Amino acid sequence: MKKLLVANRGEIALRVMRSAREMGIKTVAVYSDADRNALHVRYADEAVHIGDSPSNQSYLVGSKIIEACRQTGAEAIHPGYGFLSENAAFARMVREAGLILVGPSPEAMEVMGNKLSAKAAALKYHIPMVPGTEEAITDVNDARDRAVEVGFPILIKAAAGGGGKGMRIVENVDEFEEQMQLAVSEATSAFGDGSVFIERYVSSPRHIEIQVLGDTHGNIVHLFERDCSVQRRHQKVIEEAPSSVLTPEIRQQMGKCAVDVARSVNYTGAGTVEFIMDDDLNFYFLEMNTRLQVEHPVSELITGIDLVKEQINIARGEALSFKQEDLHISGHAIELRVYAEDPANDFLPDIGTLQTYKTPKGPGVRVDDGFEQGMEIPIYYDPMIAKLITYGSNRKEAIERMIRAIDEYQITGITTTLAFGKFVMQHQAFTSGRFDTHFVKKYFIPEVLNTGREDEAQIAALIMEKLLSSGKQIATPAEAIGGKSAWVKNRKGF
Repeated sequence: MKKLLVANRGEIALRVMRSAREMGIKTVAVYSDADRNALHVRYADEAVHIGDSPSNQSYLVGSKIIEACRQTGAEAIHPGYGFLSENAAFARMVREAGLILVGPSPEAMEVMGNKLSAKAAALKYHIPMVPGTEEAITDVNDARDRAVEVGFPILIKAAAGGGGKGMRIVENVDEFEEQMQLAVSEATSAFGDGSVFIERYVSSPRHIEIQVLGDTHGNIVHLFERDCSVQRRHQKVIEEAPSSVLTPEIRQQMGKCAVDVARSVNYTGAGTVEFIMDDDLNFYFLEMNTRLQVEHPVSELITGIDLVKEQINIARGEALSFKQEDLHISGHAIELRVYAEDPANDFLPDIGTLQTYKTPKGPGVRVDDGFEQGMEIPIYYDPMIAKLITYGSNRKEAIERMIRAIDEYQITGITTTLAFGKFVMQHQAFTSGRFDTHFVKKYFIPEVLNTGREDEAQIAALIMEKLLSSGKQIATPAEAIGGKSAWVKNRKGF
């Protein structure tokens, strides 16, 4: 593999190219009209224009990616994440063209791309599952009867999807029919497949995922877990490794389950097995993502493994150079996705020009980005500007470094999730490790970000109002803020 085409854009394209350059591999960028002057285009050894700005006319057109390889002589394609990274049809196109895909087989993608077939594969290895149905359901009456058997509240989920699309929480039997129709409609619109299934709803879940690597020689290892429970609209915003709640015994059990899930489809490359965990630390298989994850840097920092280099070596046919017993957790890492979004306005995407853009530096700080000062945030793609990652010898130090890095990060011209990230880092629920996927709903107070108030009593009143409205029993304002006045000493510092 002497030349690698990266079929993506922005920070992940740069991330892949940097590891490839260290390995002595030439890189090829592809770009749309909107990305003509993008950093990944300038960084690559060669660049090929593949179409208009909308992704369905450029980055999602597999034939254009294959043609770009032919034009440049690239032997391999790294798809990054998003776009074509989990597209089995594209993976077959790559194979039929005699090229190498840095990723798993199309067969593995197909099985794990559907939640029901993924569950069926995992069940062969007796992986824990949330109680529910194991097949698609289309008849409303039959589905209602099955939901009653499972027990309310239940979750209706799209078989072919993710990201919260086609997913509905149903509290009782009276609202089941309406919610199922809505779920089927959303699933059909989003994925072209209206198949849904039913699971018991876990009310206070943690979202825990395990990073795995598999080679073509039958070796599969896990690189421990990431906690991805701070989410908005069922999409991750903050991730950390390791989790603050897992015991060594549960970590070992989850790791083995993740390896078994990967083994069920003869998985090769980097992948992530996702689990949901309840209050009693019982965990259940959710799905497998057959690609590199956005949050992969936190796993790299606690293990010292460059996941992109490992992906490339596996695609070359090399065996893993380490075994499970060689891997150990060292320190703690946290990632904040810096989105062009307004957290005070339901995280709505923002567009505009990066009038000021200066990234933080110093010990334990890593920034994976694809922008520089003066560039515009395109309206055509995901609004993520960068990933801000901090590393410390322990969780407390990683949090402290994240707060310092957020304070140093200078972005003007658009609204970002930086202030939200600081809110989370300084909230007692997060610092204590007692939080779940409902963090935003339970604790986030948008007014704090906008007011810039420095008066502790005023902020405590806002917090109490939020907690009381959620049914929490709070005795005093001091209890509401955990007795930590430092949270509000600095402007926007909660």
